[in-house]
Amino acid sequence: MRRLLALAAVAALAIGGAAVTGTVSHPTEAKALDNGLALTPPMGFNDWNSFGCNVDEQLIKQTADFFVTSGLKDAGYEYVNIDDCWSERQRSADGHIVPDPVKFPDGIKGTADYVHSKGLKLGIYSSAGDRTCAGYPASFGHETTDANDFAAWGVDYLKYDNCGSRDTPETEAGYIDRYSRMRDALAATGRPMVYSLCEWGNFDPANWAGDVGNLWRTTGDISDNWNSLKSIIRKNMDLYAAAKPGAWNDPDMLEVGNGGMTDTEYRTHFGLWSMMAAPLLIGSDLREATPATMDILGNKEVIALDQDSLGKQAKPIADGNGHVVFAKPLANGDVAVALYNESDSAATISTSASAAGLPFAAAYKLRDVWQHSNTESAGTISASVPAHGTAIYRVSVDHDWASYPPNTSAGVDAGAVYPGAPAAIVTPGKAAAVTTSVANNGRVAVTSVRASLTGPDGWQVKATSGTSADALPGGRSLDTTWQVTPPADVEPGTYALKLHGSYWWNEHKYSADGTTSVMIGVAPAAGTHYLSDLDWLSASNDWGPVERDSSNGETAAGDGHTITINGATYAKGLGTNAPATITYFLGGTCTALNTDVGIDDEKDGSVANASFEIWVDGTKVADSGPMTAADAARTLTADLTGAHVVQLVANNQGDSNSDHTDWAGAAITCS
Repeated sequence: MRRLLALAAVAALAIGGAAVTGTVSHPTEAKALDNGLALTPPMGFNDWNSFGCNVDEQLIKQTADFFVTSGLKDAGYEYVNIDDCWSERQRSADGHIVPDPVKFPDGIKGTADYVHSKGLKLGIYSSAGDRTCAGYPASFGHETTDANDFAAWGVDYLKYDNCGSRDTPETEAGYIDRYSRMRDALAATGRPMVYSLCEWGNFDPANWAGDVGNLWRTTGDISDNWNSLKSIIRKNMDLYAAAKPGAWNDPDMLEVGNGGMTDTEYRTHFGLWSMMAAPLLIGSDLREATPATMDILGNKEVIALDQDSLGKQAKPIADGNGHVVFAKPLANGDVAVALYNESDSAATISTSASAAGLPFAAAYKLRDVWQHSNTESAGTISASVPAHGTAIYRVSVDHDWASYPPNTSAGVDAGAVYPGAPAAIVTPGKAAAVTTSVANNGRVAVTSVRASLTGPDGWQVKATSGTSADALPGGRSLDTTWQVTPPADVEPGTYALKLHGSYWWNEHKYSADGTTSVMIGVAPAAGTHYLSDLDWLSASNDWGPVERDSSNGETAAGDGHTITINGATYAKGLGTNAPATITYFLGGTCTALNTDVGIDDEKDGSVANASFEIWVDGTKVADSGPMTAADAARTLTADLTGAHVVQLVANNQGDSNSDHTDWAGAAITCS
């Protein structure tokens, strides 16, 4: 269930230096558990992501109150779910799980009664083993007793985890057996209870779990950071064939509002969960929610995509260079289209109405579900999407299309040192060429088109071609080239270039803005350097920051220990937590990289299984293959001659708890 508490193997999550392409093995269409429940994905709250074991009756009641007073109940949120740690440590003498009387003085039934009085429903937690992930009594071998108790207490939803000991085999058949036991026990109570399987995607539940539960976890645990989020999106997005009313892929609970990501990333999180017809279970402390968090969680137009009665999960229809296009058919004939930018630099992402599955029409209405605005398009669906962002349109055939302003997009291309690079890299004091585009995707023309580009304070920006057009017909763009020069003394880091486009239509002025990120790169000096002594261009890590010269401690900088792989210790190196990616700028001056890799001995005895890769200018040049905590360090080398960028990538291979992936003694030689 959780990183520090899990007692069994969990699902693989893959991350690499390029987008997933090629053929994918999709599940066959799943059956749905015939209990008449969860005909749309469940919506509600679960306490674990914010509170862990610190759950109590007061929290659950206050959350139920907030659902009502904030409007979240009216938006569709229904379930208030209790996760692990709600009981006493041992069963009663007659074999029942006993609610902790300090945490739940009114018992689970009293709490359920209160939640029900608000017009809401209550969820509870157990596990398909003898112990929960936090070590409390679980339900394997006690399914009938526990199901009857849940029913008697008024429980409406059961999350059933994958921790603890049991005598069924670690095979697909074994998983189906132990999860089916609780399915049958719940059915025998006669009380309707949504059944949520949390087996972490170990045995491809999308292929079988529709017969067993209403929803099933497809991945290991989510954590509140971008690397975790994008990995889970990759894992879940190709399972679309399995989703249908009463049967849903579950990529885990929402982290929106917990503080580890930007609002742009949280909009991607919430938007793609809705596109993928995933359960929307809030995992933050709503009593402390910011207006930005509430705007995301309460967006009824986005929620409507998740709750659409057709029950289709969005299908990826294009995927390359970190740009993914999703299309989701809707019950009224509309199609929701998401333009997802997984990459680290803003980009213009486009598709067509026909590719999204819409019938031919003279023009289409594009409803921006984030901006709550309408435009018309001749067929192109396009947007300038920020790094880690997602634009979502509800696209429809609308005979009143001429009443909407033309759809436009504005993009900035600062060039890339190699195809698929995370961002353009510029050198202090040296001019770089930048191209901008303001495009009219509509059926009719716009007029008085203008473009302006600005950089950070102290940067020189000069247009080297035209910045205006009297008129821009549909399907045409205003393209401008610019010379951008950063100051000679600019500090290494990431900086934004912002494009502002403006135009007129029907006597009204409109704007189309775009942005891109550029990185200031400074090549290492001549000699041999430990990478832990150099500044990286960027670093993403699953839990906690990347550590210099210590293992990863999962929380704050400096909380790791001496790097140790199978008894060998290292004074220098990088401690990561897979999935992780660290990017260094080389500027064509370096020749070689050498590093030992392995899982730190802090994971000794676990089922950790990770791999290590070195990517040079977008091409993988070294791969450790799968490694476990029992393996000795392996040495990876890479030829860096003439390279602009090198990336160290740690992947999960069989366990979302593969933590503590060490790059021991990692060093480069430069001339």
